[in-house]
Amino acid sequence: MPIGILRLGAHLPPTVVDNAAVASWSGTTEQWIDERTGIRERRYADPGVATSDLALAASLDLLGEDRTAWPDIDAVLVATSTPDQPQPSTAAVLQHKLGLPSGGFAFDVNAVCSGFLFGLTVAEGLLAHRLKGKAALVVAADMYSRIMNREDRRTVSLFGDGAGAALFGPVPEGFGLHASRIVTDGELSSLVRVPAGGTVRPLDPEAYAAGDHLFRMDGRRVRDYVVTTLPKLVQEVLDEAELTLKDIDRVVFHQANTRLLEHCTGMLGLDPARVPLTAPRYGNTGAASIPVTLHDSHLRQPLLRGERILLAGVGGGMTAGAAVLTWY
Repeated sequence: MPIGILRLGAHLPPTVVDNAAVASWSGTTEQWIDERTGIRERRYADPGVATSDLALAASLDLLGEDRTAWPDIDAVLVATSTPDQPQPSTAAVLQHKLGLPSGGFAFDVNAVCSGFLFGLTVAEGLLAHRLKGKAALVVAADMYSRIMNREDRRTVSLFGDGAGAALFGPVPEGFGLHASRIVTDGELSSLVRVPAGGTVRPLDPEAYAAGDHLFRMDGRRVRDYVVTTLPKLVQEVLDEAELTLKDIDRVVFHQANTRLLEHCTGMLGLDPARVPLTAPRYGNTGAASIPVTLHDSHLRQPLLRGERILLAGVGGGMTAGAAVLTWY
């Protein structure tokens, strides 16, 4: 039986950080941020809030407050590159916060901004072959505000915090996930990184003083990877699904930044009306950006049964993913 998305949920922190604030931190101008990124504002979590708290809020948005109406959830996957702590997994923490019974399993997926696409691919495989007839909760949550170098205008202007959730389970024939493709090019792993905090570079006073606990990105080379890898992956997943871009009703990209999304939309010859955007309002929310944008698009224009959706994005690693599904 095919596997598809049964429900969606999302959560964005209430605190809005506009370009005036980012410009004051980084010594740039609001005009520079708008021209280079197309991002007007982003959301930051309040002090004391953890990534698992964002994931919990998105999950509750999906599941609702009435626990008696919740489906049986046998697996919890959290896609994040900003976990609560190195161990245990943020998924284990989320499972506990949701009060889910023991006996299921929970684990994290770290493919940086491609995390949701990796997570849905893993969930589909589990549900199709190991957990037949059951459901999996895939939550993508990131809190980049905690790892930003506020003096680096190239990165601090881009990122915000958020979480998106999707419940996966069996759907009738002809619906659900038709194809997915995920890839990793590890030789490019240095392009997006947080150097310290692991076994290679412990987070000692020297590393902290050097700022090695903060996020770094080679933006130019990342952009080059996006514009060469994304179209190829999109074509491959469409070929596998035996579809073309003309068959797709909505295209939800990872919200890297508005200008890059505009470029990719034009490069693929897509009608911008079919490409929903949240980057101008929420910035780049990491792994959360695809489910957050799909949920936002659904709220603005409800997904109809039979709509075909393409999801695609690129993340650190370097990683990339794409998936095609029909909405049930």
